Amino acid sequence: MIPPVPSRRDAIADDLRDQIVTGRLKPGERLPSEAHLAAQYMVSTPTLRNALAVLQAEGLVEKTHGKGNFVRRPLHRITYVGGRRTPDVHRTDLAPLNVTIRTTRVRARGHLAALLKMPTGSPLTEILCLGHEDERPHSLARIYVPCDLVQAAVLCDSLPYEAVVTRLTELRPPPAEVREEISVRLPTREEASTLQISSALAVLAVTRQTADIAGRVIEAAFLVLPGDRADAVFTTHYVIDERPTKA
Repeated sequence: MIPPVPSRRDAIADDLRDQIVTGRLKPGERLPSEAHLAAQYMVSTPTLRNALAVLQAEGLVEKTHGKGNFVRRPLHRITYVGGRRTPDVHRTDLAPLNVTIRTTRVRARGHLAALLKMPTGSPLTEILCLGHEDERPHSLARIYVPCDLVQAAVLCDSLPYEAVVTRLTELRPPPAEVREEISVRLPTREEASTLQISSALAVLAVTRQTADIAGRVIEAAFLVLPGDRADAVFTTHYVIDERPTKA
């Protein structure tokens, strides 16, 4: 069977990808203009832009309005650790991840009210956490806590990631149960704009519901982690019955 001939879009993306992976095009380097590349590959400008869109979706190329297309500098990956009593996000290295925090008073509505098992209109504190690596957005989390459990004033505007986790842990009762829903999807327009990512780049979306020992839901969180900088790890611990079996 004869393999299908790759389209011009895919062939161009393959060639540019190879140049990036092999180091002929360096991180931060500006690509030739779209008109120049279109002439080089003998294609129309729309076809060339479609090829660049493939690389943008893969996180290899980023387009800066008014400046052109650049080879993207690789961002450090983070790992979402789930399946345990205190799930968190941690770095795979020791470089600091700073978090900008904005707190707002909101009312429980729709899906959020259902997650928190609260009557519609109940007061909540929304904690919006935007992670940064240097000046670049890295990850996004929206955390909702009943107002009687947290005061917005106790959270600063900017903290290292580890300090944010510690502060949130101190503000609410100890969790007894964590339920997580994980999905891979395309970002909303707002998420793509906030994280400065392509709308074609898939994100890891985590919906987390945390309850205390009495069964009260004490936190609902929505995490958005771009797929080019995030992994998820889940570990299941089995209880082994070591009692001797009857003969």
